[in-house]
Amino acid sequence: MFRDTATQDRVLESPSFWVVWRKSLISALLLLVLFALSLPTIMRWSSADAAVAIDRLRIAEVRRGDLIRDVSVQGRVVAAKSPTLYAPSAGTVTLQVEAGQAVTEGQVLARIDNPELESQLAQELSGLQAAETEVGRQRIDSRKRQLASARTVDEARITLRAAERDAERAKMAFERGAYAEIEFKRAEDAVQTASIRLSHAEADAQLESEGLAFEQYNRTLELERQQLAVTELQRQVDLLNVKAPLSGQVGSMAVLQKDKVAPNQGLMTVVDLSRLEVEISIPETLADDLQLGMRAELKLGNALYAGVLRQVSPEIIEGQVTGRVALDGDAPAELRQNQRLSGRIFIDEHPDVLLVERGPFVDNEGGRYAYVVDDGIAERRPIRIGATSISDIEIVEGLSEGQRIVISGTDRFAAAERILIAE
Repeated sequence: MFRDTATQDRVLESPSFWVVWRKSLISALLLLVLFALSLPTIMRWSSADAAVAIDRLRIAEVRRGDLIRDVSVQGRVVAAKSPTLYAPSAGTVTLQVEAGQAVTEGQVLARIDNPELESQLAQELSGLQAAETEVGRQRIDSRKRQLASARTVDEARITLRAAERDAERAKMAFERGAYAEIEFKRAEDAVQTASIRLSHAEADAQLESEGLAFEQYNRTLELERQQLAVTELQRQVDLLNVKAPLSGQVGSMAVLQKDKVAPNQGLMTVVDLSRLEVEISIPETLADDLQLGMRAELKLGNALYAGVLRQVSPEIIEGQVTGRVALDGDAPAELRQNQRLSGRIFIDEHPDVLLVERGPFVDNEGGRYAYVVDDGIAERRPIRIGATSISDIEIVEGLSEGQRIVISGTDRFAAAERILIAE
């Protein structure tokens, strides 16, 4: 028989309020403290217009330093001197060299066969010989006619002297009464007649001399004209031998052996590889800032090459302006024609200014606003930018050193005033 449990039972006292609600109160107190601590953050988050994940953004710090304003360019290596040779006239071309062959200045590279031009030169040479003969004949004829004129003058002078002597004798005889007066007068008339004939002979001789000189001058002009025609044709025939204008290497060939060519048709190029330049393309919006003589830096792989801006084209083609950069010193051995290079041209320098890394935010916000990051919130603030370079942007107003701003990804903000940046 089992005994009951009466001896084991005892009356318990009711628990106090603190014992019953202690854990709940502590938990509530902790929650209240946490809520109080997180209230500023919650209020800040609640004030944000949107939230964006941080891995979609790029943030940079505003710093102080020197900004070098430059222009990013792309280019290719070209020879500083690469003239194209053209056919001087129509004909059949005979090539004397091949592409890639080394040549020296003055070397004949090709010959244009033009029988018509050579025949015309032969005809003009014959005409030149005829003109020279005519000038010689005219010179002899002039001397003969001058001698005849001189003889006429001499004869008239002798006739005048004879008439003067006869008149002198007639005068003496008339004074002694041995000569009639009429005979004396005839003698004087004879002197006057001889004098007039002498004057006319001298005038005729002078006119004859001037006429002969004029004819000789005309013949000389004809000879000179013919000589010029021969010289010009000889020059054209000499140009049929196409010569190298410089020492270098034959580049591309535009014609084949024994091709028929037209006047001024391209034949080949000659390249001087001892002096290389870089042909660059510059956006037209930046072309006005460039000036000849600006320093340039070009990059091929890890190698950097210094140069100077030598030429800027006045023509805009498809939004680009072409320029030429001359490399300093001799051409590097590792460079080859048509190699692609990247680089920059230094426009000016701004020392000790506020800088920030360049990013798409300039284009997205027009350079007037930036999102400053502070405790997980990106706030939109007005700014003013100054000079720009390939890698940095000058901050003129609106930011201070040490602040962090969003430089990439602001296109997702939709111009909101505050953005929560989620980790």
